[in-house]
Amino acid sequence: MWLIAGLGNPGSKYLLTRHNVGFMALDYFVKSMGAENQTPKSEAKAYTVSFKVDDVPLILVKPQTFMNLSGESIQEIMSYYKIPLEKVIVVHDDLDHAFGTLKIKTQSGDAGHNGLKSIITNLGSNDFARVKIGIGRPAIAEMEISRYVLQNFSKTEQEGLPEILNTAVDAIESIIFDGLTKAMNTFNSKKPD
Repeated sequence: MWLIAGLGNPGSKYLLTRHNVGFMALDYFVKSMGAENQTPKSEAKAYTVSFKVDDVPLILVKPQTFMNLSGESIQEIMSYYKIPLEKVIVVHDDLDHAFGTLKIKTQSGDAGHNGLKSIITNLGSNDFARVKIGIGRPAIAEMEISRYVLQNFSKTEQEGLPEILNTAVDAIESIIFDGLTKAMNTFNSKKPD
């Protein structure tokens, strides 16, 4: 079984914020797999949806703990379902890549991302796959990062989101079916339009 965790904050207030792009990517993944009629299950302080793709069992996880405690629910679900680190994919926003850019990484630090920090702390390891969706940095250098990530995507960004979210779905599928190395070679060399 694979665990795919999208990071974000619960509640309608945060729905379209940059920090919630991980949640958005999971929604796209569920829809693209034809599983949108599944009722999410509430477990381990998260909403989960389970289904199979080509006989491969998946559990998609949206932690409901708020970003800074994401690792608590992910660790609990991994433990309960006995999911190894090599079958964990975390999808999250990334300040260090421009909007429209997607990178697949593993074994890297948290880069100041509190959701990743919580996951690494709770799992005791950074050895899991990440699909990093670029949100860029604030245009105004003085803007606090916490304020920026909790803002809604701009109108222009919202228009470009479907394409990058579809690419994130393809990247997740590639990690599962092609392996991490091939997925990295394929998606990390792509340039945004």
